Formats: sequence, C-alpha cells, structure tokens
Amino acid sequence: MKKIVVLTACALFFGFSSLRADEGMWMLPWLQKLNIKAMKAKGLKLSAQDIYNLNGNSLKDAVVLFGGGCTGEIVSANGLLLTNHHCGYGAIQRLSSVEHDYLQNGYWAMNRSEELPAAGMSVTFIRKIEDVSDRIFPYLSEEMSEEQRQKIIQERIRTIVSEALPEESTCEAMVREFFDGNQYLLFVTEKYPDIRFVGAPPSSIGKFGGDTDNWMWPRHTGDFSVFRVYADAQGRPAAYSPDNVPYQAPVHLTISLKGVKPGDYTMIIGFPGSTERYQTSYEIEQTYRVENPVRILVRGERQDKMMEDMLADPKIRLQYANKFAGSSNYWKNSIGMNRGIEKLNVLAGKRALEARFTEWVNADAARRAEYGEVLPTIEQIVRERTPGDRHLQYLNEALGRGVELIGLAAPWNDWIVQGADSVWKGPDESKLADLRRSAAGKYKDYSPSTDRKVTKRMVAILFDSLSVDERPAFLNEERERFGGDIDRMVDDWFDRSVFASQERYERMLEKPDYAALRNDPALCFYRSLQQLLKLPEAEKQRLKERSLRLTRAKRLFLKGLMEMQPEKTFYPDANLTMRLTYGQVLPYRPADGVIYDYYTTLSGVMAKEDPKNPYEFTVPDRLKELYRNRDFGPYAEAGDVRVNFLSNNDITGGNSGSPVMNARGELIGLAFDGNWEAMSGDIAFEPDLQRTIVVDIRYVLFIMDKFAGASHLLDEMTLVQ
Repeated sequence: MKKIVVLTACALFFGFSSLRADEGMWMLPWLQKLNIKAMKAKGLKLSAQDIYNLNGNSLKDAVVLFGGGCTGEIVSANGLLLTNHHCGYGAIQRLSSVEHDYLQNGYWAMNRSEELPAAGMSVTFIRKIEDVSDRIFPYLSEEMSEEQRQKIIQERIRTIVSEALPEESTCEAMVREFFDGNQYLLFVTEKYPDIRFVGAPPSSIGKFGGDTDNWMWPRHTGDFSVFRVYADAQGRPAAYSPDNVPYQAPVHLTISLKGVKPGDYTMIIGFPGSTERYQTSYEIEQTYRVENPVRILVRGERQDKMMEDMLADPKIRLQYANKFAGSSNYWKNSIGMNRGIEKLNVLAGKRALEARFTEWVNADAARRAEYGEVLPTIEQIVRERTPGDRHLQYLNEALGRGVELIGLAAPWNDWIVQGADSVWKGPDESKLADLRRSAAGKYKDYSPSTDRKVTKRMVAILFDSLSVDERPAFLNEERERFGGDIDRMVDDWFDRSVFASQERYERMLEKPDYAALRNDPALCFYRSLQQLLKLPEAEKQRLKERSLRLTRAKRLFLKGLMEMQPEKTFYPDANLTMRLTYGQVLPYRPADGVIYDYYTTLSGVMAKEDPKNPYEFTVPDRLKELYRNRDFGPYAEAGDVRVNFLSNNDITGGNSGSPVMNARGELIGLAFDGNWEAMSGDIAFEPDLQRTIVVDIRYVLFIMDKFAGASHLLDEMTLVQ
C-alpha cells in the first residue's frame, strides 16, 4: 500500500510539472475580449459577465480595497468581511492594550454589540471601470513638449472626473494611468468608513512562523481576520455612529467546503499594489545594487534593536508589533528579490530583450526616429540619478523610518519662526486643546528607550555610509561637540528633548516655551534635515526636466515593445487597481531533487512548534486539544485539517487578503503570500516557479468554529459542499 501511495503522488506531480504559472494581472472589463477563452480552457464555469457586469451585480461587487493596501471579500449579506490577519494587524494593534491584547490572545465578538469600531479603517468598492483614453489622446500630439503633454492630460482628467458623477452621489471618481501613459481608465468608487473588528485568531495562529516562515513554503499560517462593513440606515457610506447598521451586500461570496486538488481552476480578484515588469535593465540594476542593499542593511539593524526590546517587555512588544511587521515584510522581500535577480539571471533576460528592441528599431528609419533615443535616454538618466537616490534612500530609511523622535517633533516646526528677532507663532488655544487631547494617543505606541537605542544605530550607519556633505549639518556639529561619542550624543538628545517623553511633552503643552522649543535637539535635527533636502530653484527645474524626459522615454519604450510584439497580449503593471488573475492549484520543484507538495496540514503545525522560538512557533493549548481529540468537525480531509495550499496565480503586495475562488466563483481560500524562489517576480515573472500561498478556507472556518466558538458567524455565511 505504501508503494502505491508514493507512486500515485509522484504521478500526480509529474502530470502537472509541465504546467507553468499564468502570467498577467488582468482588467475585469476586458476579460471577454482577452481572457475568457483561456479561462474556460482551464476550467472556469462562469461567464465574463458573472465576474464583471457594468449594468448589474457580479463577483467584483463582493471584493473591496481593504484599508489602503490590502484586499477583502464580503462573505455574508450583512457585510461580514474576511481579509488577512496581517492586513488587519494595524487596526487590531490600535484596539489592543496590555490588559486586552487582541494581537497576542485573539478576539471574537459574540454579538453585534461586541464588534469594535476600527478607527481610521475603511473599505472601498469599485462601482465602474471605463477606458477614457479617447477623451485624452485626441488633445495630445508627439510634437508637444512632455511638460505641455502632462499639463493637458491633467486638465482632461479634471474634466473627466468632474463630469463622472451627479452632485448627490456618494461615490468618488479618479483617472489612473496605465502602460506608462499609453492608456487611461476612469474608476468610480464608493468608500465606507465605518468598519468594525469582529474577530481574529491569536498571533500564534494568524502569524504562526513569523519572519522565519515569511515568503516561505511549506507554510502553516492561519492568516485571516474578520471585520464588518457598516452603513447608515439607507445603506450609504457614513462615519462611525452607534445608529449605523450592517451593510446590506447585494453580492457576497459563497464558500466551498469541497477542498482542492492539483489542476483545479483558481481565480483571484484583488488590488495588486505595484509591479514593474516593463522596467529596463538599467533600472533593475539600480534596485539590485543600491535600493535593496540599503533597505536590507538599515531595516535589518533597526529590527534587531526593536526585537531585543519586544522580547524583553510585553508592553513594547505590543507597541512595536505593527511597526516591526511593516518594516520586516519588505526587508525580507528585498533580500529575496536580490536573490532572485541573481539566481534567475533577470538582468541577462532584460538585456536580451533590449538588444532585440534595439535591433528592431534600427531596422526601420521611421522607428529609429521615434524610438532610437529611448534606451540611451533611460540609461543616461538612471546613471545620473543613482548617487542622489542612494543618498535619499539612506536618509529615508535611517531617519524618516528609523528615528521616531524626529517625526514627533516635525509638526511643531511650522510654528517656529527662525531668525534673530524670532517671535512665537505657536498653535492657538483651540489647537493646543486638540494636542492635549491627542497626547496619549500620540505616545501610546512609542517607547523612548527603544527609540533611543535605534537612533544610536541609525546615526552610526549614516556616519559610516554618507560623506560629510551628505549628512545633516546638525549631525556633523553634534558629533564634533561630543568628540565622536555617538552614544553620549544621542543620550543627550533624548535627555533634553521635550518630545522624548510623554510627561515632558504634556507639560510643554500646558505652557509652551518658544525658546526651549527652538533649541530642542529633535527640532534642530528636523530643521537641519529639511535644510539639507532643500534644493535651489535651478536644481529643482533640472530634476523636473529630467523626470519629464524619463516619463517620455518609458512611455515610448513600452509603446515600442507592444508594437514590436503584436502577437503578445500585454497587461498593465499593478497600481492598486482591481485585477483578476487565473491559474490552477499546483505543487512545484524549487531545486534539483526537491519537490514541494501543494498543501500543508495541522499535523505540520504541531511538528513545527519550537519552545526555543516561542515568538514565532507557539501552538495554542486549545489547538493542541482539538488535534489530539481529532475534533475537526466538517473541515477535515483524509483525517487532518489542511492549513495552506499553493496555486500558480500571479499576485503581488496588495493582493493580501484576496479571495481565491474555484471554477464556480466559490471562495476556497485567502491569498496571503508569494514564494521565496520567485521574489523577483515583481520585475520579471517566473512561470516555472511563481506560486501564491493560500490559507485554506476550511482552516479559517475550523478556527472560527471549533477553536474560537464563533459558529454564529458561520451561520451568516453561505456554505456549500
């Protein structure tokens, strides 16, 4: 029997090993024209109109932009919403306290009155997508300067937006650029700002594996959280009010309990954030040699300091949980991207394409006239800008992101008038009253001791990495004043600054002292940084002209690529607008002699528990109990609960929380990650390796029902076998 099982598994893998990932993040209105035939061939049972219907309800009406950079899906008629745990992470952290730590312990509202307002959170529905290129391009000509072109484009966009909606509409309109300015689309959206937190598992489930497992397969993470959309009594968007009612969704996703197997059709609708698949080798090389190394160095050092304090103090762990997660995600992404650029010969592939493009251009006089200077222009501009970009990258990562003290002081700079006869122009009494009320919130997630420790390391990195002229003058002067002793220098700042202590800050608010503020080291640091970044008007104009030249060159390069490859169906780079990607459930082969299966199980969760690393690999006692008793309910398959599975859909950041649907449009999982071997996918798609990591919807339901006892939420959903 054992031999038969092994042979069957091998046969399954090799039967699908020739299938490759399906490249493309497609616009929904053009599925019928561009994609539906291929989607049907892979198994889709729906029509294009079932997915996107301009004049009626369709699947797209159940998918929302969650917050500012994730995706969510409506799963009940009463506005219940699923997204990833890491997408709800910030909202959950803001609602938490040391006494009520919903990140650490989880939370479940057992009735509507226990659903917690998630201040600052919103969801956005897409009501309409329309190509408006023909309302812009007739006003343009290639004889125009790029500055004239951009001015007319913005004028046309303002007109289109102003005409898009009736005055009484609760919707908003925006026009976005696609294909580097070769297409323009109008989006009509509707934003709902009253979002309530319904529930989430503890981080030991929702973030199981932490940074060690991030971007990795095999994965065992229950990456989900639950919210609800609220509206006024008429169903319209409204700010939070206790009188608001659950949003009555015209469409919600049906949930399948059937599970998946290799080759099953998968479809994802979501809001991918950013790809740059049409970048040149020159731009990719700058990312590889400058941007990513700086990010990796600075964030890695900052995170080490943060983690030391987070592990030592539960209060600091809660304060810095979201900051650490936001930093570490793209720190590890940058490491993986550079690894992928090397291992997958991305630069060589791009250079080969550029050589073909140059040959195609040179074969025709008209093409030489239009496209002959495109690649040389991009190469020259990238070479010119690289030193400045490196400089700004260090300042942004080490100071903008790294030193919180500067950010705390920054808003006060506008009220300081400098000079020998300076006068206090501070906030009026009304504004001071607002600042007093917000002081506690301002410092809720701030640890002065942690920021002090991080600042010492960030300043040391700047001294090691930047020249004297590249550093804020304040840093150079202070270093000389303290004889090069960075630790003593930073200690002096934190000991003296009113912004480094909530108590000192609140005392200052009671009686603002201009002289003290003007000489506060945090404000001095901020002013010095702003002075360093301030450019002469001539330099600003030069950079503006360079930017316009690059804009034109990139637009023409992509226009030329599409002209050179008329047989290829192009899709636009991701830009946080709604897209669809289709594919199949598939395992993969990451390296010679290594085969990764397409799913993981609860047994794997138990095997991964690591008492030596409790921050990332702790298994809750209740989950162990359910496992021991095999109390899996209707969510098991072959005697175990499947946790995560793989598909070959084309996703990126912003797709986190996206619904993964089967051939009938039923929800089978939530997309939450990509795989390590294809981390360069945002700039060069890897068809043999690209995978989406998905939390199986049955694991979501199992945790909600059996682990949390929140079966009342499942009662709202439409579940099908």
